[in-house]
Amino acid sequence: MEKTLYATMRALPGQEDAVAALLRDLAGQVRAEPGCLRFVVYRLENDPAAFHVEETYRDQAAFEAHIGMEHGRRFNAAITTMVEGGASTVVFLDRVA
Repeated sequence: MEKTLYATMRALPGQEDAVAALLRDLAGQVRAEPGCLRFVVYRLENDPAAFHVEETYRDQAAFEAHIGMEHGRRFNAAITTMVEGGASTVVFLDRVA
């Protein structure tokens, strides 16, 4: 069964473009993971400091492999001083239809 989630984060003032650049780099690396089915990064149209990332992995094992990737650890370490709360907020989803 697919593993789907979304992550949100808000860049601190002056960090908006740096966070966007980090997310662009991360997106390319995550999309190259064999179990990644979807990794799309959005910036809210009316709030350029707010980011929304939609992710789907082939299954739980693919998601766990994703969590163990070095590029993800580097990204999470980099944003600790760049986003509110020092991290993204992650919400896991169950498909209804």
